[in-house]
Amino acid sequence: MPISVPTLNPNDPLPEGVDAAGPVSAPARSLWSDGFRRLRKNRAAVVSGIFILFICLMAAFADVVAPYSFETQNIDEMLQGPSAKHWFGTDSLGRDLLSRVIYGARMSMSVGVLTAIVSLLIGGIYGAISGWVGGRVDAAMMRAIDILQAVPELLLLILVMVVFNSVDVFESPELKALTGIFLALSIVGWVGLARIVRGQVMQVKQSLYVEAAQALGAKGRVVLFRHIFPNILGPIIVVLTFQIPSNVLFESFLSFIGLGLQPPFSSWGVLCNDGWKAKTDPHLIIFPGLALYLTMLAFNLLGDGLRDAFDPKMKNR
Repeated sequence: MPISVPTLNPNDPLPEGVDAAGPVSAPARSLWSDGFRRLRKNRAAVVSGIFILFICLMAAFADVVAPYSFETQNIDEMLQGPSAKHWFGTDSLGRDLLSRVIYGARMSMSVGVLTAIVSLLIGGIYGAISGWVGGRVDAAMMRAIDILQAVPELLLLILVMVVFNSVDVFESPELKALTGIFLALSIVGWVGLARIVRGQVMQVKQSLYVEAAQALGAKGRVVLFRHIFPNILGPIIVVLTFQIPSNVLFESFLSFIGLGLQPPFSSWGVLCNDGWKAKTDPHLIIFPGLALYLTMLAFNLLGDGLRDAFDPKMKNR
């Protein structure tokens, strides 16, 4: 029995998914778009990111958002509990606690973010050079890091702050305290990041696209900053999301023990220290402590989400 073969009219429309050159393949997604697609499915990470953005906006616009100044005193309203006029209550000098928490977010978040950026610059360049050059240069650079890591971070922080506070460099106590915190956290923070960057560079520099760029005559620094760094930026961002809350916590601790910012200037560590002294008024430590806790939790949840989103082993999930 003869088999009839349908004939195609050239004027008929082509079936869906087929063009004149053949089947249409789905557009390839980049690592970043694929990672952000998976990140959006993580509700905890998305909510944490929104909360962190909210805290950063409040810190940036504290002059507009805060109902009062962080240093305005009212002796008639000392140590009042939460009320409609003062949502978080007042402290021992009648200052609005909500306003001081908002201004404290400006100090704490600025210290955490800026020191993380400085650590990224120092540790990224140091680790990239070590991993790219290799050999004796790499060994010597890693031994220097081993010496720094042999000293406990907290002890090194306290040592740097004590030495810096003993030197009269700035007339303003606020500027002196902030500079000392930036210096201490920057010295401590870049070491771990340098090791991570070194390991990523040593892994990626064996890739075919790096060898192809070198074969085409690209210089080492061009290959390093144009081809390698964009491909290791994902793990570095994940590390920074854990570095920032660590810096905020260290700043709060230094201010709590009296080596950081001091009253009347406001940071979450200063507020927790004031609340710890006034044991009969728990609202003085509950609200700044809660702000610090929620911010740390949000950064850690966001970091977990970013790590899962940009993990190549989870690409098919």
